[in-house]
Amino acid sequence: MAEEKKLLKVTIDNITVEVEPGTSILQAARKIGGDVAPPAMCYYSKLKGTGGKCRTCLVEVAAGSTADPRPMPKLVASCRTNVMDGMVVKNITSEKVIDARNGVVEMLLINHPLDCPICDQAGECHLQDLSYENGRPGTRYEFARRTFEKHDLGPYIQLHMTRCILCYRCVFTADQLTNKRVHGVLDRGDHSEIATYIHQSLDNDFIGNIIDVCPVGALTDKTFRFKNRVWFLKPVDAHRDCNHPGCKGKVTLWYRGDEVFRVTARKDQWGEVEDWICNECRFEKKKTSDWTIEGPTKVSRHSVISQGHYVGVQRPQEVLYDVLDGRKPKLLMDIHSVSEVNRPDIDLSKIEGPAHSTDFKND
Repeated sequence: MAEEKKLLKVTIDNITVEVEPGTSILQAARKIGGDVAPPAMCYYSKLKGTGGKCRTCLVEVAAGSTADPRPMPKLVASCRTNVMDGMVVKNITSEKVIDARNGVVEMLLINHPLDCPICDQAGECHLQDLSYENGRPGTRYEFARRTFEKHDLGPYIQLHMTRCILCYRCVFTADQLTNKRVHGVLDRGDHSEIATYIHQSLDNDFIGNIIDVCPVGALTDKTFRFKNRVWFLKPVDAHRDCNHPGCKGKVTLWYRGDEVFRVTARKDQWGEVEDWICNECRFEKKKTSDWTIEGPTKVSRHSVISQGHYVGVQRPQEVLYDVLDGRKPKLLMDIHSVSEVNRPDIDLSKIEGPAHSTDFKND
C-alpha cells in the first residue's frame, strides 16, 4: 500500500485547515474560501512559474511552525510561500497586511488609466474589484502617467500597453501553450512593456487564451470590442466536438437576445480558466447552431454580471464568526436601547403582512 501523506495544519485568520506538504499559503486560504483567500493579480494556478510579482497577496506569518513558532520578520507573498505544520497566518485580521495591500493597489493605479467607462474589461476586471475593496479614496500621484503607443498583435487581439500592470500571465500562457512564443517583456524598469519585435502577429491556434488570463483591459478581443457591456449579456455554458488537440470545446457563450457576442473559456470561482480553448472555438464559432447548449452559467452574486441572473443562487459562506474566533461582532448601537419608538419585544421580520403604527408605538 502507498504510504499516506502527512497533512499539515495551518491556521489562517483563526480558521484551521489541513493541507498536503508543498501547498502554498494562498492555496490553503482558497481551500477555506471567502474573504480569507488573499487576492492575486499575477498568480495563476494553471501556469507554471507565475506568482511573486504583484504583491497583492501579501500576508503576515505570526508563527512559522510548531517547531519554530517565531513570526516571520516581514510580510510574505502567500502565492510563493509554502505552509509549515502549525503555521499561523494573518490576512484580513492583520492591520499590516491591509495597509500594505492598500499601498500595492495605489502603486498599481499610479500609471493605470482611469478609463473604465470605455474599457471592454469593465465589469470583469480584477483590478477594478481590487481597487474597490482595497484602494484608497484618492491618489497622491501628481506626475504624468506612463503611456505607450498601441501595438498591433494581429486580427483578433488588441494590446493597450498603457493599461498593463506587468503580471506576465500572457507571457507564461504563450510560452506554455504555443509552439513558438513571439511576444514578451521588452526594456527594463518603468520602460518595460509587453510587445513583439517588428509588430509580429500572434496567430497561434491557442493564443486567444491570453485574453482570458489578462486581469485588466490590456489584452482584449477585437471581435467584441465596443459592441456591448458584459452586464447586458447572459453567459451560457456550451460545448462542441473540437478537432484541435488540447481543446475540449467547453466554453461560455455570451448572449444578448439570440445573438452570440463573444465566446470565452469557462472560469472557476477565482477567475481562472478551467480548460484552454482554441482560436476556432473562440473567434469563429459564434452561432447557436455550432454548439450544444448545457444551460446558464453560474455567476457569483458579487459580480455585476449577475444582475438579473438568478441561476444557482446560494447564500455566500459566512466566515466572520470563524475569523473572530467564535466571538460575535460588536454592535455599534442597539436600536432598542436608544429608540423611544421601537418596541424591543417586536421582531419586525416576523410580522405577518405590512407593519402598522401599532407595531412601533411604545405606549
